[in-house]
Amino acid sequence: MNTVDNWDVIVVGAGPTGLMLAAELRLGGVRPLVLERKSERRDTPKAGGLGGQVLELLRYRGLLDRFVNACKGPMPEPKFPFGGVHLDLTGLQDGPMHALPLPQAKLEKVLDERVEELGVEVRRGHEVTGVSQDDDAATVDVQGPDGTYRLTARYVVGADGARSPIRESAGIAFPGTAYPEVNRLAQVTVPDTAVVHANGDLEFPGLGTIAAGFTRTDRGLMGLAASPGNQVVSLYTTEDELTEYDDDVPMALEEVQDSVERVLGLRPPVHTPLRLSRFTFKARQAERYRKGRIMIAGDAAHQFPATGVAINAGMLDAVNLAWKLAAVLGGRAPEGLLETYHDERHLAGARTLLHTQAQVALRRGHDEAADALRAVFQELLADEPALRRMGALLAGADVRYPVPGADRHPLTGAFSPDLPLRTAAGATSVAELMHAARPVLLDLAGRSDLVEAAGKWADRVDVVTAESDGRPADALLIRPDAHIAWAATVNESADTAAPSLEQALTDWFGAP
Repeated sequence: MNTVDNWDVIVVGAGPTGLMLAAELRLGGVRPLVLERKSERRDTPKAGGLGGQVLELLRYRGLLDRFVNACKGPMPEPKFPFGGVHLDLTGLQDGPMHALPLPQAKLEKVLDERVEELGVEVRRGHEVTGVSQDDDAATVDVQGPDGTYRLTARYVVGADGARSPIRESAGIAFPGTAYPEVNRLAQVTVPDTAVVHANGDLEFPGLGTIAAGFTRTDRGLMGLAASPGNQVVSLYTTEDELTEYDDDVPMALEEVQDSVERVLGLRPPVHTPLRLSRFTFKARQAERYRKGRIMIAGDAAHQFPATGVAINAGMLDAVNLAWKLAAVLGGRAPEGLLETYHDERHLAGARTLLHTQAQVALRRGHDEAADALRAVFQELLADEPALRRMGALLAGADVRYPVPGADRHPLTGAFSPDLPLRTAAGATSVAELMHAARPVLLDLAGRSDLVEAAGKWADRVDVVTAESDGRPADALLIRPDAHIAWAATVNESADTAAPSLEQALTDWFGAP
């Protein structure tokens, strides 16, 4: 076995998390290599799209239109299942949660094109068989199409799924719970004789009707989403079952029909499947997201017992980790910066586990008390503040990272709002400033004291002076992942603001 090459970072796994990480590392000037054990992109439908805060992050990178253009179907209304009830956000102005119906294979194709244009090497059909590390490097043994070989890297990141060999090689514990249920999701067409009523009910003349929303029987849960005038409907079932399924074996249409028949006693005459997926639910979170030179992200770090959140969480892991690895490899990181990856994303993962496990409790109850709980919960969602709060929780938009210091501005740790900006060069926005994935000091009040203080970090922090109506602060220090590291309150004195900014710059971006 020969040592072939040395890399900055080896990313194991070419799913959405691994590809997003590789792209972000390249923006930070890092030379990553992606290794994927499968020789071709997965065709088996898995996730059905993107949703939540990652859509905002992609917009801030100037990439969202690529993903939108890859979608062929109509954009769904912001209505989301939540543990057997529904979050209907259609009445909210600027709702916190949106979804993009982009099957995972198409999502990965867009990300593949992105990493290719950035010059990232992706080796498919190369399986990692072992990982070790010492004080200087990590070593990766690989089985490729032409035999075995060995690579070294400064860091290795396992984005290799829930059964992650990288996590296991590092000895990182993955505690949690598996739930005895199988979920099946199908997007299918119905015959011309079927009728979708105004209330969303789906009638098959001579056979029966499937009610819109969720129907619970003593044999399981049935979900239906259908729109009048559209012959494409979504069916969802949940049944208690202990069968172990191979995720790489596609589900057949007959399996969905069998499941609906078991739950409802009605076999739907559906055809032409657009999406078929089967999944089980587990609630697990790795004890550590980092062990020395080995890190984990995405499903390797967490599993959630609800749909629509895993890719969002994994891609946000990637963005958080990439700029920190780039700073370390560039020799400009303060001590302990990589530890904040675990601190911040473990906190975000715990927050996602909180609401997905709450969904388990809501959906798995089968008695009158459980029905009452769901009814009360649905009533609470009629109140806009509660609905907004739950939408932000589902999206991951409510995550606020811990920031040092006792006198923190209320915005610190939060994802930066997309303020419209007026600069000497013309109109722009916070989102446009984030396209390059570089830190930005945004001076909103003509604060020459803060601009001068930040000048010592000119090699690594961009300084932009702008005006914005109703400015929330005199200045914002925005990290490459668009979270706010520091903010100056309006009219804060130079005696306190400038030293505070210099400390924040040092804490996050190293010594001047």
